[in-house]
Amino acid sequence: MITMANNMFALFVVISLTFAFTNAEDPLLEIGNLTRKSFPAGFIFGAGGSAYQYEGAANEGGKGPSIWDTYTHNHPERIADGSNGDVAIDQYHRYKEDVQIIKDLNMDSYRFSISWSRILPKGKLSGGKNPEGIQYYNNLINESLAHGIKPYITLFHWDLPQALEDEYGGFLNSSIINDFRDYADLCFHEFGDRVKDWVTFNEPWMFSNGGYAVGSLAPGRCSDPTCLGGNSGTEPYTVTHNQILAHAHAVRVYRTKYKAKQNGKIGITLVSNWFLPLRDNVEDELATRRALDFQLGWFMEPLTTGNYSLSMQNIVKTRLPKFTTEQSRLVNGSFDFLGLNYYTSTYISNAPPQENVPPSYTTDSRTNTSSEKNGRPLGPRAASSWLYVYPRGLRDLLLHIKEKYNNPAIYIHENGMDEFNDPTLPVKEALLDTFRIDYYFRHLYYIRSAIQLGANVKAFLAWSLFDNFEWGGGYQHRFGLNYIDYKDGLKRYPKVSAQWYQNFLKRD
Repeated sequence: MITMANNMFALFVVISLTFAFTNAEDPLLEIGNLTRKSFPAGFIFGAGGSAYQYEGAANEGGKGPSIWDTYTHNHPERIADGSNGDVAIDQYHRYKEDVQIIKDLNMDSYRFSISWSRILPKGKLSGGKNPEGIQYYNNLINESLAHGIKPYITLFHWDLPQALEDEYGGFLNSSIINDFRDYADLCFHEFGDRVKDWVTFNEPWMFSNGGYAVGSLAPGRCSDPTCLGGNSGTEPYTVTHNQILAHAHAVRVYRTKYKAKQNGKIGITLVSNWFLPLRDNVEDELATRRALDFQLGWFMEPLTTGNYSLSMQNIVKTRLPKFTTEQSRLVNGSFDFLGLNYYTSTYISNAPPQENVPPSYTTDSRTNTSSEKNGRPLGPRAASSWLYVYPRGLRDLLLHIKEKYNNPAIYIHENGMDEFNDPTLPVKEALLDTFRIDYYFRHLYYIRSAIQLGANVKAFLAWSLFDNFEWGGGYQHRFGLNYIDYKDGLKRYPKVSAQWYQNFLKRD
């Protein structure tokens, strides 16, 4: 149970809202005038996590290894602190406690992912289902529903079964399309009577970029000799193409076999920065459009037109795979809603194409990126070097999607900022994350602004519910609303931001 002294809460609310006011980019911001009631009836609030970052129990309950198990164990030097997700925050054993925390925080929903190799240890139906893994997710779903918490389930949050990576190279091979379809089918069959909101892929851009372009995420491939093999100029495009087709096939299975009787929705969760021109000229403005095409548009163009953008076709040329006529029809319109993850924004400047440079993966061969303009950053920086705080960028991104992609239903599935894990800091001090309150308050303000301007936003889920294993950053970064004490049995403590969110979400 999460409790707090009223006077302490009032102090932190005053502090946080003062930050929000003094840093606000819109003078119309009204201090204290933002609550759950500021949003449309039925708007969903919650928080999320993912299987590899939360569950632990890596070798328990019949689970097979994933590429993240292999990557962290075989190459601990590629993780900032040499850690792994073998135990993570042990949600596999502590899911009841965690669901109670969600309930106590007045949240409506919990977004989590299913570990593919926990229910299909060999990655394929032919390799056999794992009853213990299926039972675990049944338990988590049922516990959530018993507490009035709506489960939002992601099928793929980067932890591909190692068996499929070994057999045919995972997402580099089109064989993955049918295997993902079958895995999704199994999940719909086992859980869809209770789960009404499905996401096929989380941040497929990050999976392609981190895993195959720069080598910072599993399976760690890129052209650089420090990577574990790969070709940054071709593999990200192949992997993305196969992710889009796997997504579309899973959506077709859901719509043809399950949607009518289960009455659920299915979509995909994309990540995107907002991009601003570094200089006030046509060249930089065009560069920002190309940057969007190579991140958000890489997926949204096929999902809404059946093909890649013209700028991608013109720049990537023969390295960009093509959809057949049948595939184009399958992909076009293959979502009921769009999940959107937003953290930060970036300045963009045009860069002339370079001669005699071999093809490589970049957001655009004629784009430079920066977080500073005239020596000034976009906003305060989080612990992660890539994360600058620019809340207005979320509103601008939402309105861009509204105008360009016919105003789809949008579920904001991730939004948050991190702080460094300081092992010398007493727990009581580590809980005082007033900066995170400011971050959420201002982003929620601009979400409301986007809604008032016609954006079809349906939900906000904070990232993340708990501190956790942050991929290449290991446990050095803390994104959580709730503090995990890694030195004392993984005890959970609400940070001040969790207490603020709890109060924000009160219904009375």
